[in-house]
Amino acid sequence: MSSRSIRRIAPATLAAGAALGAAALPASAQTAPHQAAAYRSGVVISGVQADSPGFDDRSNRSLNREWIDVTNTSRRGVNLDGWTLSDEDGHTYTFRHYRLDGRSTVRVHTGIGRDTYRDVYQDRRNYVWDNRSDTATLRNDHGRFIDDASWGGRHHRGGHDGSHHDRRL
Repeated sequence: MSSRSIRRIAPATLAAGAALGAAALPASAQTAPHQAAAYRSGVVISGVQADSPGFDDRSNRSLNREWIDVTNTSRRGVNLDGWTLSDEDGHTYTFRHYRLDGRSTVRVHTGIGRDTYRDVYQDRRNYVWDNRSDTATLRNDHGRFIDDASWGGRHHRGGHDGSHHDRRL
């Protein structure tokens, strides 16, 4: 085979290999950007109880029965210091001095309480999450979208790229 033939075949072979490599990417790498962020960090919103069971009387007990679960699905711990959890109306909870161990969950309660390694409290005196419809959005300490969870019917926003990530819990 002449060197001229090799020069023609080599670029075609490289292009075919690149196309094959792109097609062989794991499904998680081919997801939307806002879903890929949660995959990379291993931190997701894993549960929501937006409607506190029983009568909504704004008691601290009732407020604390409204919560969002945040789970670290990876083996390594993640420093959540500065991460935020917010609703569609702009109510924002900021994690302070909190490290979420690998394969662990922290429950973020609305009311007042004493933070532990499994439960943290927003120390609010009013409900945050809309019972009928809302979106909980988790962002890292740089403000980058990590995950969101939506429930109900009206959704006017979603992922950071403007698309809607409707993962109902």
